[in-house]
Amino acid sequence: MAQLMSNAPETVYTDSPRVSCDGASDIRANGAYKPAALGHPRVWMEIDEKGYVECGYCDRRFVLKGGPADQQAA
Repeated sequence: MAQLMSNAPETVYTDSPRVSCDGASDIRANGAYKPAALGHPRVWMEIDEKGYVECGYCDRRFVLKGGPADQQAA
């Protein structure tokens, strides 16, 4: 029986309007983060008036807590 995989991008809530992503920040080995070589080049992004920004490499969405895109604040 095949497993269904979710294609929805990961959402990260942050307090900072400036974020970085390397695509490997959630990959762990022995309690330590593995190098970004397992993800993608590190990119820095700025959350704008929409209240979120998406990584162009891995589609991870960064949402500013309390911003217009924060569905948890409702």
